[in-house]
Amino acid sequence: MSLSLMLAACGGNKENNGNANNAAATESASPSPETAAAPTEQKLTDGMGHEVSIPANPQRIIASYLEDYLVALGVKPVAQWSVPNGIQDYLQGDLKDIPTISYDLPFEAVTSFTPDLLILGSNSTVDGGKYDQYAKIAPTFVLGDEVNSDWRKALLKIGEVLQKKDQAQKVLDDYDAKAADAKTKLQAAIPDQSVAAIWLVANKFYVVSDKLSSGAVLYNDLGLKVPNVVKEISATGTGSWNEISLEKLADLDADHLILINSDKGTGAEALKDPIWQSIPAVKNGHVYEYEGASSWLYYGPVASSQMIDNVLKDLVK
Repeated sequence: MSLSLMLAACGGNKENNGNANNAAATESASPSPETAAAPTEQKLTDGMGHEVSIPANPQRIIASYLEDYLVALGVKPVAQWSVPNGIQDYLQGDLKDIPTISYDLPFEAVTSFTPDLLILGSNSTVDGGKYDQYAKIAPTFVLGDEVNSDWRKALLKIGEVLQKKDQAQKVLDDYDAKAADAKTKLQAAIPDQSVAAIWLVANKFYVVSDKLSSGAVLYNDLGLKVPNVVKEISATGTGSWNEISLEKLADLDADHLILINSDKGTGAEALKDPIWQSIPAVKNGHVYEYEGASSWLYYGPVASSQMIDNVLKDLVK
């Protein structure tokens, strides 16, 4: 189910440019040097216990679905994550000309890009002996589930791998300062008012967890009030986004709704239902709509920063 939601979350169809000989594919990863001594090859143990020899200055990095971190660190990969119906649109200001590679990283496709470093996220990406196959292509560093599930840890770990620890820490410090400033403004603008993020996809509604994904930004970083219905569903839900019925939505005690509408192109019929129309936040005009291609369905320093910008625009008048 998680995979199907991820596929549905991505935006409109994009042409796959996955030819390593494409002119854009030759654009090198361009990490900016640390102010300290020039980088040298280093050996690091990854999240699965592999000792990995990391090149001193990798130029052709593949870090599928981790591009948010690379962008934050000023690094361009040689190929970017994609699914059949989309890419990470919110990053395209930086990745516009980068060719795509399928989310499941077929060995032949990976080889065609001649990478000099692979950075992978969860343990499942290397299940079934895949790690050994990837390691034959290029040095392969797996963050592991614990690090991959926390964008702050992931950012700092990738900073370590790329010998950009100081830069990664600055990105984190700048984000925390931005979040703290936004929190102060929100407390002044909407004291004791609650907010929920709702995702409409395939004519079904999902509510974000109060501890994961964009829910962590809303409730932890920005200190916004969690509606009781969101608390209830999060307590039993297992994912970042958990399905909520229209009937349960009618009980949603949120003063403001952020709606991520992945059904906009097909009419979003569910939004015409009388139950949706009866929700107090909807009747009061306190719904702020974003497309499925926006950063709201993702997680990382760039996505989270964009969410803060959205919340301030919508809620601080």
